[in-house]
Amino acid sequence: MNGKEEAFYKKLKGQLDDTTTFPADYMYKFIVPTDGNQVAEVQELFDKGGAVINTKKSKTGKYISVSIVINLSSSDEVISYYKKAENIKGIISL
Repeated sequence: MNGKEEAFYKKLKGQLDDTTTFPADYMYKFIVPTDGNQVAEVQELFDKGGAVINTKKSKTGKYISVSIVINLSSSDEVISYYKKAENIKGIISL
């Protein structure tokens, strides 16, 4: 992980700790290309009891928006999912 990513996650952790009482529902939003199995990879990553996953195709059909709501126990858990998602090819985190 480079310095820019470390700074981002440190700032995110601080914001989450200041504004959220865990356990809490957290919403992730990603955009993934439709040319592979990236949607399945995202769904597999969040395949945990209670995760609600919604998908929506873009107008052009080149991308799919994926929204996930999941109950998490800490800011560290929120960040761990972001770090795992970074390994999915072409994913964009919103």
